[in-house]
Amino acid sequence: MLPTVIEPLRAEWANAQAAALLLAHEAAGLEAHPPDVKTKKDFAALDRHNAAVRAKWAEARQQVKDFLHRLCTLRVLDPACGSANFLYVTLEHLKRLEGEVLNQLGALGDTQDALDLGRETVTLQQLLGIELNERAAALAELVLWIGFLQWQIRTNGQAGVAEPVVHDYGNIEHRDAVLAYDRQEPMTDASGKVLTRWDGQTFKPHPVTGQPVPDEAAQVLQWRYLNPRQAVWPQADFIVGNPPFIGASTMRAALGDGYVDALRAAWPDVPDSADFVMFWWARAAALVGAGAVQRMGLITTNSLRQTFNRRVVQAALDGSLSVASASSAAALAGAGAGRAGGLMLPNAQKSAPGTPGPGAGVAHLAFAVPDHPWVDSANGAAVRIAMTVLALGAAEGRLYTVQTEAEGDFGEVSVSLAERRGLIHPDLSVGANVAGAGPLRAMAAVSSPGVKLHGSGFIVTRQEAAGLGLGTLPGLERYIREYRNGRDLTATPRDVLVIDLFGLTADEARQRYPAAYQWLLERVKPERDAKGQTKDGAGYAKLWWLHGKPRQEMRRQLAGLPRYIATVETAKHRVFQFLDASVLPDNMLIAIASADAFHLGVLSSAVHVHWALATGGRLGVGNDPRYNKSRCFETFPFPDADTGLTPVLVERIRTLAEQIDAHRKVQLAAHADATLTATYNVLEKLRCGEALSAKEKVVYEHGLVGVLKSLHDELDAAVLQAYGWADLSLPADTDALLLRLVELNTRRAAEEAAGTVRWLRPGFQQAGRGEQVALEADADADADADADADADAPEDGAQTQPAKAALVQRPWPTGVTEQIKTVAEVLAAAGRSLDLDGVAEHFSGRGRWRDRLPTLLDTLVALGRVRLVDGCWVDAGR
Repeated sequence: MLPTVIEPLRAEWANAQAAALLLAHEAAGLEAHPPDVKTKKDFAALDRHNAAVRAKWAEARQQVKDFLHRLCTLRVLDPACGSANFLYVTLEHLKRLEGEVLNQLGALGDTQDALDLGRETVTLQQLLGIELNERAAALAELVLWIGFLQWQIRTNGQAGVAEPVVHDYGNIEHRDAVLAYDRQEPMTDASGKVLTRWDGQTFKPHPVTGQPVPDEAAQVLQWRYLNPRQAVWPQADFIVGNPPFIGASTMRAALGDGYVDALRAAWPDVPDSADFVMFWWARAAALVGAGAVQRMGLITTNSLRQTFNRRVVQAALDGSLSVASASSAAALAGAGAGRAGGLMLPNAQKSAPGTPGPGAGVAHLAFAVPDHPWVDSANGAAVRIAMTVLALGAAEGRLYTVQTEAEGDFGEVSVSLAERRGLIHPDLSVGANVAGAGPLRAMAAVSSPGVKLHGSGFIVTRQEAAGLGLGTLPGLERYIREYRNGRDLTATPRDVLVIDLFGLTADEARQRYPAAYQWLLERVKPERDAKGQTKDGAGYAKLWWLHGKPRQEMRRQLAGLPRYIATVETAKHRVFQFLDASVLPDNMLIAIASADAFHLGVLSSAVHVHWALATGGRLGVGNDPRYNKSRCFETFPFPDADTGLTPVLVERIRTLAEQIDAHRKVQLAAHADATLTATYNVLEKLRCGEALSAKEKVVYEHGLVGVLKSLHDELDAAVLQAYGWADLSLPADTDALLLRLVELNTRRAAEEAAGTVRWLRPGFQQAGRGEQVALEADADADADADADADADAPEDGAQTQPAKAALVQRPWPTGVTEQIKTVAEVLAAAGRSLDLDGVAEHFSGRGRWRDRLPTLLDTLVALGRVRLVDGCWVDAGR
């Protein structure tokens, strides 16, 4: 709320106050030098002088009154207001600021009684909210009135409360904030039968297994929403809020198929895989881009940085998220009741962003916290959130990152933050624009997430598998396979198998492997059938004996390989390892179709790990890094001959990678406590120079972590040499590393546009199989990549010399407030001290505008916004 509403208002107030004080100074100076009165004619001159003095004082007071009018007429909207906590805090700060303004008016000689009910004042009519929960909406009205009356009594006593005490302003609307529709009715099929679905919560014991299975009798109606459209918001100057946290994957279960279908139909340009909160973010951002709103600030989950959510952020920053040509900013902001405002997000960003839509303006993130602990008000669960504030225009912002977290006695979390200033990118980072790195053809069609079961009944123990015929029934070993998920690789393996009937029809499975068929019939089919009435569940129910996502493209990628590289998608430590080709990876593993230890070595190096941390997001309460293959892998440029890679270095990296992989597996086989997570926890402590606990010392010995550290150190040095970057020291030079990788990505993209592709697996990718798999994978939402790289990238090796920036003169503003604001901006942008001529050369104008410049600068010094150093002026923040 502070960076969204109060900080920009206080910046405006600082300029208005400075202008008023400057005029007051001029009035006092004029007042101190009246003309001499010696004759009758001199009285006329004195009258003119006194009139000029009064006018100057009146002008000074008017500067403050103008801001007071602005303060008392602006509107703040929370489009998911709940019980109005944000609006309540906003009211408190607005009233405080109002008090400061009134005090300044009094200091300038304004004699109007502070209790004069005819004077403008901040009221509840300025605080607007939308809330779907009827009780919360009613409570919000009550909370705001209590806060307002408490303020009035606290500052002015009982006389500050006018009759009637409470008014029905209607400023809190009880309705949906993102979807409007004429009415809803039960959904029916072609025969007119009302459609229902399993409620998703009620189970019963299976008559044979006794295991809980969905109770098909527990049904809820499915609803159809007629004439769905984007909901209209009331006009506002600022938007703040904390919209509901519902992920894209759980929207249908939480909101129902009918609602989600209507929502997607009304918002066709918001990506289908974007979270629910992004509908609020997109609407608010479009209003900022259209100039209808000054700033918006929303709390979202930290998944805002993930691929599909980030596309909306990117569109807002480059100006391609805008009001549709069929609508206007006024319609979006509520000027026409019942009119639906439209947004333009260019075809879910399948083409490169950068072309502003109708009425769009380039925006910037003025404030961002990419990851912060939070408690979800809906269920009290601990979550990780992001905070973003968007403003119109291109400018730098403030990025705050959490450095430490400490839990208090009552569950509260105390955090310390570090601030960085700069251009904030769509992934909520400052520095190298890794979010702008495009996917490379060289990395296409060789990575995939593992299979997604959609039914725990597919998983069996070795004893259960033997009972189904494994080891006795010929051919079954092809369909009951080794299975690994994330915990199997990072913690203690479960030692389980998975039934995988991919390639078989239901009839073939029943005829050839009846025991396995019956196992799935009892344990998988009931749940699939219960969800069969939903949009997603219908397909899964039809093919109930197969995994929900069997990953055909991954199977083709891995065909013929003796082993492949795997990493856990969300894990504390970014570790890569070889898995045998007989192992089927779970959906939470990323499989990279290469058996070459050179590829394993580059991926395991600090170079790639830092890239993955920067390009990927973070997920879950543990805030663990997430390896998004389209962002972390497909954009990553491998070293090659153009970077200094030699055959000797290839073999060196290959040898070290084999040693690291073998070393970890040998030690884990000998010591169950030497898991990857435990081992790399100790390794990180060694790298940071921290003392080990007694338990960690045992892991150190069992995992021979000192040996592992030496191998990683040598690998990191070899990979840096392969890139020609032996001058870098990691992690100290991470920013420089990321800048170089972004530049290399840009060069590789330009090469590929010209026809040169440095394939990772040339034999597979160039044979046509890779290209076909790439096309199929591109259609899979789980593997969707971001926008293409910039086609105008410079040629390999091309360098440009930065041109000296020419001084752009601004016309001298006419209003005193604008003069104060503009001079302060010049000093802030200069980055150094300027003398009087240095300030003046930034402006052009006619008349004696320079005469006021020294007084104006002195006023800024008096207010602490500028410092005077050796006869020159410098911004106080420098």
